[in-house]
Amino acid sequence: MIDQRSNTPLGKMQSINPYTEEIIEEFPLMTKTELNEAVEACRAAFHTWRHAPVEERAAHVKRMGAHLRDEKRKYAELITREMGKPIREALAEIEKCAWLCDHFSENAALLLMPEEIKTEAYRSYVTFEPLGLVLAIMPWNFPFWQVFRFGIPAICAGNCVVLKHAPSVPATALAIEEAFMTVGFPQGVLRTVLVDPPEALALLDEDKVDAVTLTGSVRAGSQVAQAAGRNIRNAVLELGGSDPFIVLDDADIEKAARTGAMARVINTGQSCIAAKRFIVLRQVADEFQKLFVEHLEALKIGDPMDEATDLGPLSRKDVLENLKEQLKDARAKGGEIIQRDLSFQKGFFFAPAVVLHPKETMKVLNEEVFGPVAPIIVVDSEEEAVRAANATEYGLGASIWTRDLSRGQRVAGQIDAGAIAINDFVRSDPRLPFGGVKRSGIGRELSHYGLKEFVNIKSIVVIK
Repeated sequence: MIDQRSNTPLGKMQSINPYTEEIIEEFPLMTKTELNEAVEACRAAFHTWRHAPVEERAAHVKRMGAHLRDEKRKYAELITREMGKPIREALAEIEKCAWLCDHFSENAALLLMPEEIKTEAYRSYVTFEPLGLVLAIMPWNFPFWQVFRFGIPAICAGNCVVLKHAPSVPATALAIEEAFMTVGFPQGVLRTVLVDPPEALALLDEDKVDAVTLTGSVRAGSQVAQAAGRNIRNAVLELGGSDPFIVLDDADIEKAARTGAMARVINTGQSCIAAKRFIVLRQVADEFQKLFVEHLEALKIGDPMDEATDLGPLSRKDVLENLKEQLKDARAKGGEIIQRDLSFQKGFFFAPAVVLHPKETMKVLNEEVFGPVAPIIVVDSEEEAVRAANATEYGLGASIWTRDLSRGQRVAGQIDAGAIAINDFVRSDPRLPFGGVKRSGIGRELSHYGLKEFVNIKSIVVIK
């Protein structure tokens, strides 16, 4: 919190290594004056950046992609130290950010070109102009990718970004700002602010930002949506999911089990689009369960800096405790738990767990499970699988497994989700829109849809 009278921070952010549980570094929260100065620097940058040709903005983004590749190891190790992601996955995260930079540097100018529309007027066309400053409230689970996924398209469109990152990854947040400065972006195009959520949201009420985006919980999304609505500001919300992984009776069971295990434990299970509910037709349930458990038990758990590690610690102690509570609830309500023992003395480790015979009242089905817990729901028909898949307040992604591609696409049309993967796990792609329905959020990121979320879609009609 901030003491407004003395203008000094009463709190701080701590960077804690989830593998060793040691404090890496502490960062003081910004004072109100420091926060205002950072936002004013963004506003000053916007007045110039908005008028830069799209090709010039894209050139900066292209250099960012090259920089990320040059410094991949440095940034990946920072991610792993600060939130525990296995180093292989951290390296992949940086590589994906570089790919995103490549995509938008190559396509932004074309996608933002004025759109000619034939009417009875001499000329009618639509332009796409930046809105201004976008407040980005970002999570810790993909600390580079989440920022870049939103930020690069928004910046290509001419906006500037006020980044309020998760309090557990302050070093990463500052490293992202430094990266923008290193590759030559004008000062203020992206600024990191180390503040608590109330101070960040106050920027909307104080009319200091023009739009807001958040990736986080439904509760946080509701608070941001209220602030945005109260101030009539554009908002994009990505609020998590409880993605179904549907295995039909004609699926390649070995491939489905192998991919399903990976889809459940990617980022140690801390992913909005991770497979979270496994819905399997009874005819193939025993075979799937056997192979699925074997793949989970073969995972190497340990030091996330070790290239051979498959599963590192969870990012924070509270995440670990919440996961334990969800599993305890499943056991108390009659679930059969399959979980191997771990003997780590330190670190926020949690062994993957399979829940058999899950009931609708269990937390593992009613809440988003942010860790490697996998309930397996056995159903008797395709229709029952669809009902089970849609029996959630979330609608982010879904996987469908079948050798009959027509069948898979038919089932996909019945699932309430923003993204469907047939015979694969759900993943984001710069070329495709990303986002959900129901309580998984509003708006889209990536592709030309995400590029235009934070623009003024301006119609111009010319009469001769």
